[in-house]
Amino acid sequence: MSLPDQSSAANPAHTMVKTREGANVPVSANTKAAILVLGAMGLFGLIDNFIRLIAVDHGLWEFHFLRAVVALAVLIPFAALRGISVRPKHWGRVIGRSLLNSGTMVIYFGCLGLMPIAQAVAGLFTAPIWVVIFSVGLFGERVGPRRIFAVILGFVGIILALRPETGSFTWLSILPVVSGATYALGNMVTRRYCAEEGTLTLLGWFFGLMMVWGALGLIGLAVHPLPVPDGPDGFVQRGWVTPGPVFWAVTVAQALGSLVGVGLSIRAYQMADSTMVAVFENTLLIFATVWAIILWGEVPDALGLVGLGLIAVAGVIIALRTDSPQPFRAATLSE
Repeated sequence: MSLPDQSSAANPAHTMVKTREGANVPVSANTKAAILVLGAMGLFGLIDNFIRLIAVDHGLWEFHFLRAVVALAVLIPFAALRGISVRPKHWGRVIGRSLLNSGTMVIYFGCLGLMPIAQAVAGLFTAPIWVVIFSVGLFGERVGPRRIFAVILGFVGIILALRPETGSFTWLSILPVVSGATYALGNMVTRRYCAEEGTLTLLGWFFGLMMVWGALGLIGLAVHPLPVPDGPDGFVQRGWVTPGPVFWAVTVAQALGSLVGVGLSIRAYQMADSTMVAVFENTLLIFATVWAIILWGEVPDALGLVGLGLIAVAGVIIALRTDSPQPFRAATLSE
């Protein structure tokens, strides 16, 4: 297994690759970012499907704590051997970004244990829609009619995917969308304020915060135990349970897969515009759903599939309105 190299966003806009005939062909930063994020989503689509196996008799906080321990046990020696420092150049920015993205994963993995993976992923990948909303509301950027249409289209997709009119809809059904909002904001912070930080720095602090979240949850449940429903319904309320072989297998696979996948995503967001990268992340909707069908026979109904499709199309519309990466700290987004 190899981790992404520590490098900044100051890479050239194009790199050269050789064809079989030996000719040099330029590869744009956007193309490189797309390849990186597609690889990450393909990996996540597989390993995220196995969370349901540990949600039956283990807890969310134990999972996050031990996954982070395993990840850091690999990342820190790797960085030391390569002579790479994980010390941030801008402490506040890195900690803020890590809080947003680690909080996103706490919500997302909690959802994976409580609902079908397609529903959890659909909420998370409302991120491109939230990128547009935050671009206007927080950064004062101009957004044209096509992106406004995409936001409306995506909202319709959310309604179809979550089905609020059904009896199974509860406040928990909103959590995947909340994770999409925090994920979008964290990725915008990555591009705007953390582009000078090394990949291993951002990875290390992300997993460090994940370990803190897990430890706080375990301590809180040890001090004030909660009633724990049987099976996956008790995933969030369940405290420490002695890990078994299945738990370790899933957790180690998640830790190693996340190191590679998150590292690839970080580099993608550093080298290209966040809206362009976000659309390729929508392929997780496809990967996760296909793997769920293959592994568990979990097929979304017709309306659910339409909702997932609308969310994906909204992301595509948003991304295609930006042909090239915006300058760092860009004041506006082109329509």
